[in-house]
Amino acid sequence: MFHKYKFFIILFICFMFAGCNQTTEVSNENSSSELEHEPEQTVQLDRILRDGVIRIGTTGDYKPFTYLNPDTDEYEGYDIDAAKMMAKDLGVEVEFVETSWPDLMDDLLADKFDIGMGGITRTLERQKTAHVSYPYLDFGKGALVRVGDKDKFKSLEDMNQPEVRVGVNPGGTNEKFVKEHLKNADITVVEKNLDIPPKVADGEFDVMITDNIEAIIYAKEDERLFSAFEKETLTHSQMGYLMNQDEESFHNWVNLWIDEMNLNGEFIKLKKKWIE
Repeated sequence: MFHKYKFFIILFICFMFAGCNQTTEVSNENSSSELEHEPEQTVQLDRILRDGVIRIGTTGDYKPFTYLNPDTDEYEGYDIDAAKMMAKDLGVEVEFVETSWPDLMDDLLADKFDIGMGGITRTLERQKTAHVSYPYLDFGKGALVRVGDKDKFKSLEDMNQPEVRVGVNPGGTNEKFVKEHLKNADITVVEKNLDIPPKVADGEFDVMITDNIEAIIYAKEDERLFSAFEKETLTHSQMGYLMNQDEESFHNWVNLWIDEMNLNGEFIKLKKKWIE
């Protein structure tokens, strides 16, 4: 009788061990599955620090924020100085990567650069595809016209006429604004933004729609030009820096850096140097 009970006890223990092993295997499978589906950790900031360089995407055609000087073959401007300061605070070198307004978003998504800098407008549309930083400068749309026409163009309606020739650069918020608000005007898209102001001065175009800050700079450089809607701007916007989505650690660092630049008055210094 004892041997019979002993047999059943041994059989019961075997079933218990088999059940435990099966549970462990299922648990391991679940753990493995969970690991496979865990979201990737943010890596861009780590990569920048590891490689010792931050790649700045910039157009080089938008004074006073980014300008590729043909005499020196070097970038200069408000955001170029800011980019160098950002790199210094990160403890890395800076590398400027040429892009264009039509290609800005595609180049960012193709990982050609880490952050876009150079007078980039914060828009809800851009935020759908990328991540836009905290703002660092307020501005609005204005117009560059000839001095002799400054009393001719005092409203959108004045410019929205078939005989008014408007020059605008492609792919950015300037072109979007022109197509939305100056549909009746004679619009010409000019590939290089820098080519438009002299064409206005020479009489090829009557109006250049651009940000009021850029209009101010060109009016200072050429006495034939006038910055219209300088204070009462046509829109109200802010500038920020453009980054890839899902890089929270990098976003947080850049936004804190912007806060620190504001607290320490560094953006005010850049504004006095390049704009005022």
